[in-house]
Amino acid sequence: MEASAAARPTPGAGTMGRWWGAMGPTGGAVVALVAIVAANAIFTPNFATTGNFWNVLFQLSVTLLVAVGMTLVIATGGIDLSVGSVMAISAAVAAVTLDRGLAVAVPAALLAAMAVGLLNGAFVSYFKVQAIVVTLATLLAGRGLAQVINRDGALIAIDNPGFLALGRGHIGPVPVQVLVAALVVALAVFVLRATPFGRYVLAAGGNPAAARLAGVPVSRTVVSVYVISGMLAGLAGLVQAARLGASAAARIGQNVELDAIAAVVVGGTLLSGGRATLLGTVVGALIMQVIATSFNMLLVPYAWALAFKAFIILFAVYLQRPRRV
Repeated sequence: MEASAAARPTPGAGTMGRWWGAMGPTGGAVVALVAIVAANAIFTPNFATTGNFWNVLFQLSVTLLVAVGMTLVIATGGIDLSVGSVMAISAAVAAVTLDRGLAVAVPAALLAAMAVGLLNGAFVSYFKVQAIVVTLATLLAGRGLAQVINRDGALIAIDNPGFLALGRGHIGPVPVQVLVAALVVALAVFVLRATPFGRYVLAAGGNPAAARLAGVPVSRTVVSVYVISGMLAGLAGLVQAARLGASAAARIGQNVELDAIAAVVVGGTLLSGGRATLLGTVVGALIMQVIATSFNMLLVPYAWALAFKAFIILFAVYLQRPRRV
């Protein structure tokens, strides 16, 4: 379930011990998710319904797309605070180029998002600027750039049926954006666990100096994960714009970086790098979304949901603290 640059400790004895060892740090998140879902199924009216199941996945998909890219970045020991602004840039570029057709608008939007990721990665990898500083700068600059592209912050309505299907369409009972998020997660799990690039990502985050001596292209790997993060944030921006039916530079992607980081950390990926679990990220994102949905259904003020999420994040980080030997 987990990919790590270091050898995993020997699992405990017995079936539960082996399961717990195989789950690694994601085990606690899975237990927490099961407990939260069970409690809501009992105490929250209409929570355990098919409609609410699809609603949770529908609301989850944008955050999950961003969180997958964030997982790869954090696995290298970095962080990407610019993803929300990248979403806004992508949506704005798509909105102003859609009159030339989907074949132009979608690639142009994704290329713009990847360009921001390339800028982040280049500064982090080659100019040795701290990732939190670089991506904070691109967060601020990106939001401004998105408003400029978006015709000085105007709301640009989108009426292209093909584009809107990305955020509003269904294939059978499954929303298109849920399918897109599921495909991205599956592809990312395969890349992280079964390709040399996945091993490079973990090695670059675990011990960059040793990785270089072993022949791992650390700088190129770090740049690549920021480009991937930008691309997935750009895709999330397109999904959100399609869902809204408009590009709103001040609204799209707002605070998504916090939800994505929370999902990654709660899922068990180490903030210090070298260990990543994409399935844990999915579980972490589900925990955050189930909390938000249940608080909304119980008419509890959203501020309490934020406070509860913050408590969960702090607890997850506490569990990740270095142990004394």
